[in-house]
Amino acid sequence: MKILSCKINNACTLLAALLLAGCGDSDVREVRTWMEETKAQTKPAVKPLPAPKEFVPYAYNQGTAVDPFNPEKLAGPGAMPAAPSAQQPDLERPREALENYPLDTMRMVGMMQKDGVGFALVQIDRSVYRIRAGQRLGQNFGQVRRVTPSAIEIREMVQDAGGDWVERISKLELQESKEIVK
Repeated sequence: MKILSCKINNACTLLAALLLAGCGDSDVREVRTWMEETKAQTKPAVKPLPAPKEFVPYAYNQGTAVDPFNPEKLAGPGAMPAAPSAQQPDLERPREALENYPLDTMRMVGMMQKDGVGFALVQIDRSVYRIRAGQRLGQNFGQVRRVTPSAIEIREMVQDAGGDWVERISKLELQESKEIVK
């Protein structure tokens, strides 16, 4: 048993020595010599930096110059305070419940008639609401002009870039259900 153990130890030692011999300097010297020669021959070409521009400070004379923070200057020449437009919506009236939701979150899912009055069925999240002509909805002062079986026509009042109130017509079209009933 001792002999077998001794032979295994000798074999392991011999194997370890052979493995370490394989980790020798295998052509590393040649690569390092080539790298040093290439490094010595290479000359980097760096363009010189341009001369910095001379900074000339501007002297601001408060007495003769225009005030840069004057609100009239920011408004532009000939600008007058905007008068209320004839189309401006009543900003003081109480808003209806459906005016809290933007139009793009609403879906027309149907239409019904009751006592000769057409009502559109509008879904917002998981709730369904009845809407008739004259009712207000949307965040842009929208008012329902007409309800048809295929769409709701809405008149909105929005401000343009100049601050004037302009009318915009929008439609909520009927959204067909994609479910198949068996």
